[in-house]
Amino acid sequence: METEQTEQVEHTKLKRNMESRHLLMISLGGVIGTGLFLSSGYTIHQAGPIGTILAYAIGAVVVYLVMLCLGELSVAMPETGSFHVYADKYIGPGTGFTVAILYWLTWTVALGSEFTAAGLIMQQWFPHSPTWVWSFLFMIVIFVSNALSVKFFAETEFWFSSIKVIAIIIFIVLGGLAIFGVLPIKGYSHAPMFHNLFKDGIFPNGFKAVFTTMLTVNFAFSGTELIGITAGETKDPGKNIPRAIHTTLLRLVIFFIGSIVVMAALIPWQKAGVNQSPFVLVFKSIGLPFAGDLMNFVVLTAILSAANSGLYASTRMLWSLAHENTIPMKYAKTNSRGVPMIALCLSMLGGVLALVSSVVAASTVYLVLVSISGLAVVIVWMAIALSEINFRKSYLKSGNKLADLKFKTPWYPVVPWAAFIMSFLSCVLIIFDPNQRTALFYMIPFIAICYGVYYGKSYLKKRRNAA
Repeated sequence: METEQTEQVEHTKLKRNMESRHLLMISLGGVIGTGLFLSSGYTIHQAGPIGTILAYAIGAVVVYLVMLCLGELSVAMPETGSFHVYADKYIGPGTGFTVAILYWLTWTVALGSEFTAAGLIMQQWFPHSPTWVWSFLFMIVIFVSNALSVKFFAETEFWFSSIKVIAIIIFIVLGGLAIFGVLPIKGYSHAPMFHNLFKDGIFPNGFKAVFTTMLTVNFAFSGTELIGITAGETKDPGKNIPRAIHTTLLRLVIFFIGSIVVMAALIPWQKAGVNQSPFVLVFKSIGLPFAGDLMNFVVLTAILSAANSGLYASTRMLWSLAHENTIPMKYAKTNSRGVPMIALCLSMLGGVLALVSSVVAASTVYLVLVSISGLAVVIVWMAIALSEINFRKSYLKSGNKLADLKFKTPWYPVVPWAAFIMSFLSCVLIIFDPNQRTALFYMIPFIAICYGVYYGKSYLKKRRNAA
């Protein structure tokens, strides 16, 4: 019996094959997506240049505070699917289950939209080919990337993310040269400098527009928490996780705010992102050859990177639920390469069903799924902050010393409470935006259902055991 249990545990083990460079790029890759490359111009158009920079700056601070909380938890307990495990231990098992389901749903719904977007981009190069053929082809590529091994996944994600990072650095460097007049730019006979940032006032559409933008900025930053998911498969998590976390704010500021400043300085805010990607607009104005095709390639890699990370995250969340005996143990079973194949296939199926619902029931089922998944990440952030507060109390109460923690959240309890309150506000104050209000109305009953399912199952289990 004991041998059988040991064998079962061995068959559910993951492998620590991720290196420091993989972790850094995965944490970057999870954040830099189509939101920056395609939607950022629309954000500038809505809130104005300074308003957008302010919203992204606040968003970056919120994410950094959450990451500092996650740092202490994931170094002390490097678990795969960490958020739900921490929430289970330090908030309650019902919350742990709900957080896992929400996070799984977030990435699964994203998978469906990413595959559609990838197909649409390929159609620009091959206009007579059907979108579904490309979507299906990319599904196979992403599935294989995750199925071969965690090291293969990490390596593909490293290169996908590298392309995005290089594109943004080139954009900031060339844009910076154009701002100071070193490179000529169409529409200007002199150096544009930063005149466009202030010419129509600090908040041309009023401060409320900044607030509305703030709600979407948090979603743009979702993905940084992937560092926590990788903790169980990272080599030397005590050293590599803090290194990735400490550079989070710097990376977000450089890539997001740096790009926004360049766009806003070179494109009048009224014209930003109305018809095409602001990246393409700037590259074309500078005279970069094949700007449109180059950016389409970068956006394609951004989409595939998001799908790659999304499938990994949703698979590990299912594995973690099974590993904690919340769902049947078979979903935690891994193959000889340490990949949980049943969880992987189920997550892929979820992505395919999300894709089908976006075509068949776009105004009903898919709308509900998108609304719930949009807010889910902010709820996960709240759970991380609250778990950290309760973990620290429990750690010290058990007679442990603070000095023994390899990574300590600074300014405790100010940092975790600030992370919790700011995430909570961005979640609740969504009610003031009519376009996003429905997300809250769908989210509340969905969370109630998750708790109901968990406690209903627990009650039935107790009844069966008692009988």
